[in-house]
Amino acid sequence: MKLARRVSRVKPSPTLAVSAKAKAMKAKGIDVIGFGAGEPDFDTPEHIKQAAVNALQQGFTKYTPASGIDELKDAIIEKLKRENNLKYERKQILVSCGAKHSLYNLYQAVLNPGDEVLIPAPYWVSFPDMAILAGAKPVIINTTEKNGFKITPAQLRAKLSTKTRLVILNSPSNPTGSAYNKKELEALAKVLEKRDLFIATDEIYEKIIYDGFKFYSIASLNKKLREKIIVVNGVSKTYSMTGWRIGYAAGPADVIAAMSNIQSQSTSNPTSFAQKGALEAMTGPQKNVERMVAEFKRRRDYVIKTMRAMPSVTCYKPQGAFYVFPDFSAHLGRRFRGKAIKNSVEFCQFLLNEVKVAAVPGSAFGAEGYLRISYATSMKNLKEGLRRITHALSILD
Repeated sequence: MKLARRVSRVKPSPTLAVSAKAKAMKAKGIDVIGFGAGEPDFDTPEHIKQAAVNALQQGFTKYTPASGIDELKDAIIEKLKRENNLKYERKQILVSCGAKHSLYNLYQAVLNPGDEVLIPAPYWVSFPDMAILAGAKPVIINTTEKNGFKITPAQLRAKLSTKTRLVILNSPSNPTGSAYNKKELEALAKVLEKRDLFIATDEIYEKIIYDGFKFYSIASLNKKLREKIIVVNGVSKTYSMTGWRIGYAAGPADVIAAMSNIQSQSTSNPTSFAQKGALEAMTGPQKNVERMVAEFKRRRDYVIKTMRAMPSVTCYKPQGAFYVFPDFSAHLGRRFRGKAIKNSVEFCQFLLNEVKVAAVPGSAFGAEGYLRISYATSMKNLKEGLRRITHALSILD
């Protein structure tokens, strides 16, 4: 029996694969330092967990509307108005099983075979594969560390075509932590405002920003673009709720309706009591977020300083998220026990096998020679893991 052709074109998530392998090694008693995690290492705040427990105890365990409960939609509407200067109605909000689910619904709702999706690289690993699953073609816009891993208006203009149907923005970015400022977003919006296309802005790391950086949603900066933009966000990263699987999308009513129909025929509603937890997360105390971000900044600063002290390694200082994306390309071609390390996948295999450090190869994000290092782990692990990487470089020929 043959599987569908689309299956052979889609790769499993390398970030989840790295985490799974590291966990399997740990289960065997091997002392592995894991830098692959795409989730905060903090526990979900207690008041959020208690809201879900209360919902369970009160019997809130049945189906909800497929697009989410009204109370949570209202909290999302209020959040977008208060924090992002964006005005939406309930019919313009979809609650999904995570921001990834919202994006998948969007791809399925707006893309046809032959359409093109513009994706800046380095990119989150799922952006291109979701396009492939929708029958569309991912078109990559390569950025550079020198330019802050951000696309320019000229690059965007050069890649646009009559087939462009969707443009992806991710700020702050996974894997680089790079974020666009207001002026940069306005310049990109100017290029896109007269085009017949949609823009998806993935803002899942919105609250995890440093050094006084001011976050802006592109949807708030250009009225001509507003009806073309779908804002995607969720509670996973901000409130350390990755396993709860609650995300949302806000955008044009007809697009949201199409996404809701797709969701109703796939997953139905997001988990009922998880929605209650998300409601509490968005409307309750926010002090835990501030404490988490402060700790992430402390770790970021340490990791950057240590990475930059490694021989022939450069490391961009991110404005947000909880990753650094150091360039190890100078070490590709070096040898270990007579065998050359040819690419970032082999370099990560070398790190895992020889010094028991799990990192994600840059090639998974469209950037060969780089590694993604998550600092969503303890300072103890960061110090030991970076010590091991420094040692690993010293044993290469």
